[in-house]
Amino acid sequence: MELDERYMWMSLDLARRGLGKTNPNPMVGAVVVKDTEVVGTGYHRKAGSEHAEIAALREAGEKAKGATLYVNLEPCVHQGRTPPCVDAIIEAGPRKVVIATIDDNPLVSGRGIRRLQEAGIKIKVGVLEEKARRLNEVFFKYITSRIPFVVVKVAMTMDGKIATADGKSRWISGEKSRQLVHRLRSMSDGVMVGINTVLNDDPRLTVRLDGEKGASPLRVIVDSRCRLPADSNLARSAEHPKTLLATTELAPADKLEVLKDCGVEVLMLPSKNGRVDLRSLMLALGEREISILLVEGGGTLNYSLLEENLVDKIYFFVAPLIFGGEKAFTPFEGRGVGEPGEGWVVENVELKQLEGDLLIIGYPVRREEVVHRDSGRDGGSISSATS
Repeated sequence: MELDERYMWMSLDLARRGLGKTNPNPMVGAVVVKDTEVVGTGYHRKAGSEHAEIAALREAGEKAKGATLYVNLEPCVHQGRTPPCVDAIIEAGPRKVVIATIDDNPLVSGRGIRRLQEAGIKIKVGVLEEKARRLNEVFFKYITSRIPFVVVKVAMTMDGKIATADGKSRWISGEKSRQLVHRLRSMSDGVMVGINTVLNDDPRLTVRLDGEKGASPLRVIVDSRCRLPADSNLARSAEHPKTLLATTELAPADKLEVLKDCGVEVLMLPSKNGRVDLRSLMLALGEREISILLVEGGGTLNYSLLEENLVDKIYFFVAPLIFGGEKAFTPFEGRGVGEPGEGWVVENVELKQLEGDLLIIGYPVRREEVVHRDSGRDGGSISSATS
Protein backbone atom coordinates (compact mmCIF):
# COMPACT_ATOMS: atom_id res chain seq x y z
CA MET A 1 0.00 0.00 0.00
CA GLU A 2 1.41 3.39 -0.98
CA LEU A 3 1.84 6.09 1.67
CA ASP A 4 -0.97 8.29 0.38
CA GLU A 5 -3.46 5.41 0.70
CA ARG A 6 -2.22 4.52 4.18
CA TYR A 7 -2.76 8.02 5.50
CA MET A 8 -6.08 8.36 3.69
CA TRP A 9 -7.29 5.15 5.35
CA MET A 10 -6.36 6.80 8.63
CA SER A 11 -8.41 9.84 7.63
CA LEU A 12 -11.43 7.65 6.77
CA ASP A 13 -11.16 5.75 10.06
CA LEU A 14 -11.13 9.04 11.95
CA ALA A 15 -14.11 10.29 9.96
CA ARG A 16 -16.19 7.23 10.90
CA ARG A 17 -16.03 8.27 14.54
CA GLY A 18 -18.61 10.92 13.69
CA LEU A 19 -21.12 8.37 12.35
CA GLY A 20 -24.65 9.49 13.20
CA LYS A 21 -23.41 12.63 15.00
CA THR A 22 -22.55 15.04 12.20
CA ASN A 23 -25.86 15.06 10.28
CA PRO A 24 -26.64 16.90 8.08
CA ASN A 25 -22.91 17.59 7.72
CA PRO A 26 -20.46 15.06 6.28
CA MET A 27 -18.11 12.80 8.24
CA VAL A 28 -14.59 14.11 7.81
CA GLY A 29 -11.21 13.03 9.16
CA ALA A 30 -7.86 14.76 8.68
CA VAL A 31 -4.24 13.74 9.17
CA VAL A 32 -1.15 15.98 9.07
CA VAL A 33 2.08 14.21 8.08
CA LYS A 34 5.59 15.70 8.29
CA ASP A 35 8.50 13.58 6.99
CA THR A 36 6.38 10.38 7.25
CA GLU A 37 5.50 11.21 10.87
CA VAL A 38 1.87 11.84 11.85
CA VAL A 39 1.96 15.15 13.72
CA GLY A 40 -1.75 15.95 13.89
CA THR A 41 -5.12 14.24 13.59
CA GLY A 42 -8.72 15.34 13.91
CA TYR A 43 -12.28 14.55 12.94
CA HIS A 44 -15.61 16.33 12.77
CA ARG A 45 -17.31 15.32 16.03
CA LYS A 46 -20.79 16.79 15.53
CA ALA A 47 -22.66 19.41 13.53
CA GLY A 48 -21.57 22.88 14.61
CA SER A 49 -18.24 21.76 16.10
CA GLU A 50 -14.83 22.51 14.60
CA HIS A 51 -14.01 20.75 11.37
CA ALA A 52 -11.51 17.92 11.08
CA GLU A 53 -8.87 20.01 9.31
CA ILE A 54 -8.90 22.65 12.04
CA ALA A 55 -8.49 20.06 14.80
CA ALA A 56 -5.63 18.31 12.98
CA LEU A 57 -3.79 21.55 12.19
CA ARG A 58 -4.17 22.79 15.75
CA GLU A 59 -2.63 19.57 17.05
CA ALA A 60 0.22 19.80 14.53
CA GLY A 61 1.00 23.42 15.41
CA GLU A 62 4.16 24.75 13.76
CA LYS A 63 4.88 21.29 12.32
CA ALA A 64 2.04 21.83 9.84
CA LYS A 65 4.23 24.22 7.85
CA GLY A 66 5.62 22.32 4.88
CA ALA A 67 3.69 19.16 5.82
CA THR A 68 1.08 17.16 3.90
CA LEU A 69 -2.56 17.30 4.95
CA TYR A 70 -4.76 14.28 4.19
CA VAL A 71 -8.53 14.75 4.24
CA ASN A 72 -11.33 12.55 2.91
CA LEU A 73 -13.43 15.48 1.62
CA GLU A 74 -12.58 18.72 -0.13
CA PRO A 75 -12.11 21.47 2.49
CA CYS A 76 -14.97 23.94 2.72
CA VAL A 77 -14.65 27.43 1.31
CA HIS A 78 -17.90 28.94 2.59
CA GLN A 79 -19.05 30.34 5.91
CA GLY A 80 -21.48 27.93 7.54
CA ARG A 81 -21.84 27.18 11.24
CA THR A 82 -18.04 27.43 11.34
CA PRO A 83 -15.52 29.53 9.33
CA PRO A 84 -14.09 28.26 6.00
CA CYS A 85 -11.41 25.60 6.43
CA VAL A 86 -9.37 26.72 3.40
CA ASP A 87 -8.37 29.96 5.14
CA ALA A 88 -6.99 28.07 8.13
CA ILE A 89 -5.19 25.61 5.86
CA ILE A 90 -3.53 28.36 3.85
CA GLU A 91 -2.47 30.12 7.06
CA ALA A 92 -0.99 26.88 8.49
CA GLY A 93 1.19 26.53 5.37
CA PRO A 94 1.19 22.85 4.37
CA ARG A 95 3.15 22.01 1.23
CA LYS A 96 0.52 19.62 -0.12
CA VAL A 97 -3.11 18.59 0.48
CA VAL A 98 -4.29 15.12 -0.51
CA ILE A 99 -8.08 14.85 -0.93
CA ALA A 100 -10.16 11.71 -1.41
CA THR A 101 -13.11 13.32 -3.17
CA ILE A 102 -14.55 16.63 -4.29
CA ASP A 103 -17.43 18.00 -2.19
CA ASP A 104 -20.73 17.88 -4.13
CA ASN A 105 -22.08 20.79 -2.09
CA PRO A 106 -22.77 23.54 -4.70
CA LEU A 107 -21.20 26.04 -2.30
CA VAL A 108 -17.89 24.13 -2.48
CA SER A 109 -17.62 21.75 -5.49
CA GLY A 110 -14.05 22.49 -6.59
CA ARG A 111 -13.84 26.01 -5.20
CA GLY A 112 -11.94 24.84 -2.13
CA ILE A 113 -9.36 23.10 -4.30
CA ARG A 114 -8.93 26.16 -6.53
CA ARG A 115 -8.38 28.42 -3.50
CA LEU A 116 -5.66 26.14 -2.18
CA GLN A 117 -3.98 25.92 -5.59
CA GLU A 118 -4.05 29.71 -5.94
CA ALA A 119 -2.22 29.88 -2.61
CA GLY A 120 0.56 27.70 -4.06
CA ILE A 121 -0.39 24.48 -2.30
CA LYS A 122 -0.01 21.26 -4.28
CA ILE A 123 -3.21 19.22 -4.58
CA LYS A 124 -3.83 15.53 -5.20
CA VAL A 125 -7.44 14.34 -5.58
CA GLY A 126 -8.94 10.87 -5.88
CA VAL A 127 -7.10 8.74 -3.31
CA LEU A 128 -9.60 6.09 -2.10
CA GLU A 129 -12.34 8.14 -3.73
CA GLU A 130 -14.89 5.31 -3.94
CA LYS A 131 -14.47 4.51 -0.23
CA ALA A 132 -14.81 8.18 0.65
CA ARG A 133 -17.98 8.64 -1.38
CA ARG A 134 -19.58 5.53 0.13
CA LEU A 135 -18.76 6.76 3.62
CA ASN A 136 -20.62 10.03 3.00
CA GLU A 137 -23.41 8.66 0.80
CA VAL A 138 -26.03 10.25 3.05
CA PHE A 139 -24.44 13.69 2.84
CA PHE A 140 -23.98 13.57 -0.94
CA LYS A 141 -27.63 12.58 -1.51
CA TYR A 142 -28.98 15.24 0.85
CA ILE A 143 -26.75 18.14 -0.21
CA THR A 144 -27.55 17.71 -3.90
CA SER A 145 -31.27 16.82 -3.72
CA ARG A 146 -32.35 18.34 -0.38
CA ILE A 147 -34.35 15.20 0.38
CA PRO A 148 -33.36 12.46 2.85
CA PHE A 149 -31.29 9.40 2.10
CA VAL A 150 -33.94 6.72 2.60
CA VAL A 151 -33.03 3.39 4.20
CA VAL A 152 -35.69 0.66 4.25
CA LYS A 153 -35.30 -1.94 6.97
CA VAL A 154 -37.09 -5.29 6.66
CA ALA A 155 -37.17 -8.28 9.00
CA MET A 156 -38.55 -11.32 7.19
CA THR A 157 -38.71 -15.09 7.23
CA MET A 158 -36.91 -17.33 4.75
CA ASP A 159 -40.13 -17.56 2.75
CA GLY A 160 -40.36 -13.77 2.49
CA LYS A 161 -42.98 -12.96 5.16
CA ILE A 162 -42.83 -9.95 7.47
CA ALA A 163 -45.93 -10.93 9.46
CA THR A 164 -48.50 -13.68 9.69
CA ALA A 165 -51.85 -13.35 7.93
CA ASP A 166 -53.34 -11.66 11.02
CA GLY A 167 -50.46 -9.18 11.27
CA LYS A 168 -48.34 -10.73 14.03
CA SER A 169 -44.60 -10.13 13.63
CA ARG A 170 -42.93 -10.23 17.06
CA TRP A 171 -40.33 -11.45 16.88
CA ILE A 172 -39.03 -12.53 13.49
CA SER A 173 -35.39 -11.50 13.80
CA GLY A 174 -33.06 -12.34 16.69
CA GLU A 175 -31.81 -10.12 19.50
CA LYS A 176 -28.55 -9.23 17.76
CA SER A 177 -30.45 -8.08 14.66
CA ARG A 178 -32.84 -6.01 16.78
CA GLN A 179 -29.93 -4.30 18.50
CA LEU A 180 -28.51 -3.37 15.10
CA VAL A 181 -31.86 -1.83 14.17
CA HIS A 182 -31.68 0.32 17.31
CA ARG A 183 -28.18 1.32 16.22
CA LEU A 184 -29.57 2.30 12.81
CA ARG A 185 -32.23 4.38 14.54
CA SER A 186 -29.59 6.15 16.62
CA MET A 187 -27.73 7.13 13.43
CA SER A 188 -30.87 8.42 11.69
CA ASP A 189 -32.55 11.82 11.84
CA GLY A 190 -36.00 10.30 11.42
CA VAL A 191 -37.72 6.92 11.56
CA MET A 192 -40.91 6.41 9.54
CA VAL A 193 -43.78 3.92 9.52
CA GLY A 194 -47.15 3.66 7.85
CA ILE A 195 -50.38 3.67 9.81
CA ASN A 196 -50.97 -0.06 9.26
CA THR A 197 -47.74 -0.83 11.11
CA VAL A 198 -48.90 1.35 13.99
CA LEU A 199 -52.30 -0.34 14.15
CA ASN A 200 -50.80 -3.84 14.01
CA ASP A 201 -47.71 -3.42 16.23
CA ASP A 202 -48.24 -0.24 18.32
CA PRO A 203 -44.48 0.48 18.19
CA ARG A 204 -42.52 3.03 20.21
CA LEU A 205 -39.79 3.63 17.58
CA THR A 206 -37.30 4.78 20.23
CA VAL A 207 -33.61 3.96 20.57
CA ARG A 208 -32.96 1.25 23.15
CA LEU A 209 -29.34 0.13 23.11
CA ASP A 210 -27.87 -2.20 25.71
CA GLY A 211 -25.83 -0.17 28.17
CA GLU A 212 -26.06 3.03 26.14
CA LYS A 213 -28.19 6.14 26.01
CA GLY A 214 -29.01 7.10 22.45
CA ALA A 215 -31.04 10.05 21.25
CA SER A 216 -34.20 8.90 19.48
CA PRO A 217 -34.95 10.37 16.04
CA LEU A 218 -38.05 12.20 14.89
CA ARG A 219 -40.91 9.69 14.52
CA VAL A 220 -42.92 10.06 11.32
CA ILE A 221 -46.28 8.35 10.72
CA VAL A 222 -47.70 8.27 7.20
CA ASP A 223 -51.45 8.35 7.76
CA SER A 224 -53.57 9.92 5.01
CA ARG A 225 -56.90 9.61 6.91
CA CYS A 226 -55.65 10.19 10.46
CA ARG A 227 -56.37 6.77 11.92
CA LEU A 228 -53.65 7.08 14.56
CA PRO A 229 -55.21 6.11 17.92
CA ALA A 230 -54.87 8.72 20.66
CA ASP A 231 -54.02 5.92 23.11
CA SER A 232 -51.24 4.46 20.95
CA ASN A 233 -47.65 4.43 22.21
CA LEU A 234 -46.68 7.04 19.63
CA ALA A 235 -49.47 9.47 20.54
CA ARG A 236 -49.08 9.02 24.30
CA SER A 237 -45.36 9.86 24.09
CA ALA A 238 -45.68 12.33 21.21
CA GLU A 239 -43.31 14.99 22.55
CA HIS A 240 -40.49 12.70 23.74
CA PRO A 241 -39.26 12.03 21.12
CA LYS A 242 -41.09 14.33 18.75
CA THR A 243 -43.80 12.76 16.62
CA LEU A 244 -44.90 13.98 13.21
CA LEU A 245 -48.14 12.89 11.54
CA ALA A 246 -47.98 13.20 7.74
CA THR A 247 -51.59 13.38 6.56
CA THR A 248 -53.90 14.84 3.92
CA GLU A 249 -57.15 16.75 3.50
CA LEU A 250 -58.91 13.38 3.94
CA ALA A 251 -58.21 13.48 7.69
CA PRO A 252 -61.15 14.43 9.98
CA ALA A 253 -60.52 17.83 11.58
CA ASP A 254 -61.78 16.76 15.02
CA LYS A 255 -59.41 13.77 15.13
CA LEU A 256 -56.49 16.01 14.17
CA GLU A 257 -57.28 18.33 17.09
CA VAL A 258 -57.30 15.40 19.50
CA LEU A 259 -53.84 14.32 18.33
CA LYS A 260 -52.51 17.87 18.45
CA ASP A 261 -53.64 18.03 22.08
CA CYS A 262 -51.52 14.92 22.67
CA GLY A 263 -48.49 16.76 21.32
CA VAL A 264 -48.46 15.23 17.86
CA GLU A 265 -47.27 17.65 15.18
CA VAL A 266 -49.48 17.53 12.09
CA LEU A 267 -48.03 18.00 8.62
CA MET A 268 -50.73 18.51 5.98
CA LEU A 269 -49.61 17.32 2.55
CA PRO A 270 -51.14 16.82 -0.90
CA SER A 271 -52.68 13.43 -1.60
CA LYS A 272 -51.79 11.15 -4.50
CA ASN A 273 -54.21 8.35 -5.36
CA GLY A 274 -55.81 8.77 -1.96
CA ARG A 275 -52.51 8.54 -0.07
CA VAL A 276 -49.88 10.95 1.20
CA ASP A 277 -47.74 12.25 -1.66
CA LEU A 278 -44.42 10.75 -0.59
CA ARG A 279 -42.24 13.03 -2.69
CA SER A 280 -43.86 16.07 -1.05
CA LEU A 281 -43.22 14.44 2.31
CA MET A 282 -39.53 13.93 1.47
CA LEU A 283 -39.19 17.58 0.48
CA ALA A 284 -40.81 18.66 3.75
CA LEU A 285 -38.49 16.42 5.77
CA GLY A 286 -35.49 17.75 3.87
CA GLU A 287 -36.45 21.28 4.87
CA ARG A 288 -36.24 20.09 8.49
CA GLU A 289 -32.67 18.86 7.86
CA ILE A 290 -33.70 15.21 8.00
CA SER A 291 -30.75 13.94 5.97
CA ILE A 292 -31.22 10.21 6.66
CA LEU A 293 -34.59 8.54 7.15
CA LEU A 294 -35.00 4.97 8.39
CA VAL A 295 -38.22 3.33 7.17
CA GLU A 296 -39.65 0.49 9.27
CA GLY A 297 -42.97 0.25 7.51
CA GLY A 298 -44.97 -2.53 5.95
CA GLY A 299 -45.27 -3.72 2.39
CA THR A 300 -47.60 -0.95 1.24
CA LEU A 301 -45.38 1.95 2.33
CA ASN A 302 -42.19 0.16 1.27
CA TYR A 303 -43.46 -0.48 -2.24
CA SER A 304 -44.85 3.04 -2.60
CA LEU A 305 -41.42 4.47 -1.78
CA LEU A 306 -39.74 2.03 -4.17
CA GLU A 307 -42.18 2.89 -6.95
CA GLU A 308 -41.39 6.58 -6.50
CA ASN A 309 -37.64 5.80 -6.70
CA LEU A 310 -37.19 7.14 -3.18
CA VAL A 311 -35.42 4.12 -1.65
CA ASP A 312 -31.63 4.50 -1.54
CA LYS A 313 -30.58 1.51 0.55
CA ILE A 314 -32.10 -1.63 2.05
CA TYR A 315 -31.32 -3.73 5.11
CA PHE A 316 -32.96 -7.16 4.86
CA PHE A 317 -32.78 -9.26 8.03
CA VAL A 318 -33.62 -12.82 6.99
CA ALA A 319 -34.48 -15.10 9.92
CA PRO A 320 -34.36 -18.92 9.80
CA LEU A 321 -38.15 -19.15 10.01
CA ILE A 322 -40.93 -20.19 7.63
CA PHE A 323 -44.47 -18.82 8.06
CA GLY A 324 -46.24 -19.92 4.90
CA GLY A 325 -49.70 -18.58 4.15
CA GLU A 326 -50.74 -16.94 0.90
CA LYS A 327 -52.23 -14.01 2.83
CA ALA A 328 -49.23 -13.47 5.08
CA PHE A 329 -47.61 -10.05 4.64
CA THR A 330 -44.57 -9.48 2.42
CA PRO A 331 -41.94 -6.68 2.42
CA PHE A 332 -43.08 -5.04 -0.82
CA GLU A 333 -46.71 -5.27 -1.83
CA GLY A 334 -48.58 -2.75 -3.98
CA ARG A 335 -49.28 -3.55 -7.60
CA GLY A 336 -45.82 -4.93 -8.34
CA VAL A 337 -44.28 -5.23 -11.80
CA GLY A 338 -45.72 -7.04 -14.79
CA GLU A 339 -42.45 -8.41 -16.19
CA PRO A 340 -39.18 -9.53 -14.58
CA GLY A 341 -37.33 -6.93 -16.62
CA GLU A 342 -39.34 -4.16 -14.94
CA GLY A 343 -38.12 -4.97 -11.44
CA TRP A 344 -35.33 -3.57 -9.29
CA VAL A 345 -31.78 -4.86 -9.17
CA VAL A 346 -30.07 -4.73 -5.78
CA GLU A 347 -26.48 -3.63 -6.32
CA ASN A 348 -23.31 -3.68 -4.21
CA VAL A 349 -24.75 -6.42 -2.06
CA GLU A 350 -23.12 -7.06 1.31
CA LEU A 351 -23.87 -10.15 3.41
CA LYS A 352 -23.43 -10.48 7.17
CA GLN A 353 -24.25 -13.21 9.68
CA LEU A 354 -25.95 -12.07 12.88
CA GLU A 355 -26.23 -15.18 15.03
CA GLY A 356 -28.95 -17.15 13.21
CA ASP A 357 -30.03 -14.28 10.95
CA LEU A 358 -28.62 -13.28 7.58
CA LEU A 359 -28.35 -9.56 6.90
CA ILE A 360 -28.44 -8.45 3.26
CA ILE A 361 -27.50 -4.83 2.55
CA GLY A 362 -27.76 -3.28 -0.90
CA TYR A 363 -28.89 -0.47 -3.16
CA PRO A 364 -32.02 -0.97 -5.28
CA VAL A 365 -31.93 0.34 -8.84
CA ARG A 366 -34.60 -0.05 -11.51
CA ARG A 367 -33.47 -2.82 -13.82
CA GLU A 368 -34.08 -0.76 -16.94
CA GLU A 369 -31.82 1.95 -15.52
CA VAL A 370 -29.06 -0.59 -14.92
CA VAL A 371 -29.35 -1.88 -18.49
CA HIS A 372 -29.24 1.67 -19.89
CA ARG A 373 -26.27 2.61 -17.73
CA ASP A 374 -24.26 -0.54 -18.50
CA SER A 375 -25.08 -0.36 -22.21
CA GLY A 376 -23.76 3.16 -22.33
CA ARG A 377 -20.63 2.10 -20.48
CA ASP A 378 -19.50 -0.96 -22.41
CA GLY A 379 -22.33 -2.18 -24.59
CA GLY A 380 -23.24 -4.91 -22.13
CA SER A 381 -26.61 -5.82 -20.73
CA ILE A 382 -28.13 -7.92 -17.98
CA SER A 383 -28.78 -11.47 -19.00
CA SER A 384 -32.25 -12.87 -18.47
CA ALA A 385 -32.99 -15.34 -15.72
CA THR A 386 -32.71 -19.02 -16.54
CA SER A 387 -36.09 -20.50 -17.42
